[in-house]
Amino acid sequence: MSSFVPLKDLLAQESPLKLPVAHDALSLRMIQRAGFRAGTIGGFGVIGCRLGLPDLGLASFGEISSAVRDIAGSVSIPLIIDGDDGYGDVKNVVRTVRTYEDMGISAIVLEDQVSPKKCGHMVVEREIVRVEMAVAKLRAALHARKNPEFSIIARTDARHVEGLDAAIERGHRYIEAGAQALFVEAPTSVDELEKIGKSFDVPLLVNAAEGGRTPILTPEEYKALGFSIIIYPATLLLRMVGMFERTLAELRHGRFAHEGKLPEFNILTDVMGMNDWMDIDRQFSPEA
Repeated sequence: MSSFVPLKDLLAQESPLKLPVAHDALSLRMIQRAGFRAGTIGGFGVIGCRLGLPDLGLASFGEISSAVRDIAGSVSIPLIIDGDDGYGDVKNVVRTVRTYEDMGISAIVLEDQVSPKKCGHMVVEREIVRVEMAVAKLRAALHARKNPEFSIIARTDARHVEGLDAAIERGHRYIEAGAQALFVEAPTSVDELEKIGKSFDVPLLVNAAEGGRTPILTPEEYKALGFSIIIYPATLLLRMVGMFERTLAELRHGRFAHEGKLPEFNILTDVMGMNDWMDIDRQFSPEA
């Protein structure tokens, strides 16, 4: 089960905090195995891998939270979860916060899109709610917490809809409402990143989405611009799909693709926790 660690403590351990996004339990276990201090679970990958659907608000909170529960239960590292728009009005936001806090999640991200939400880097039109509604949702989320160190991260998609200045203005409103960190989605240049970084003195998130709208920089470059949390939303998924395509194209003709050295089969089972479960079997099973 994921362990609760306050966001401020995670940032004290590593800044910028690098967060590959997991799409299932196996990818999250590999993130933990690779030594990352924390991980994150994103709706884009979960919906895509579990349901084969695009991130267009087609999945319910029940479907997504069930997936998060399964995935989060596979590791011990702390997690930050994509809470989308809270899946409805202020009542739904309260339920979302309580559900994820009870799972031991460390922080959730809540955005200001109109439902059904859409991925911030897809070439589709999106809408945002009135700033008053977004603030109301954040206040409801903060009120719903049992532990004040369970962090609420505010996300705004206003950059794509109303421009950067409007996004920054919303960001200030969200911080004033009590959000502990801010995510201005999809800035399109280094200059925009720099302007965001200079506008706030709270932890800032950036989406390093390969093929997306935001420039891909090194962690050191993001940090110099004022960002302390880096999300890698599609890094694992892109490579998985690319390798699957190449492998299946060759396998269709009865050939194995040349993808370099593959892990031994025992590595695969070890990632799945085989050794731990066999230790339990040896320890507690009765002798024949």
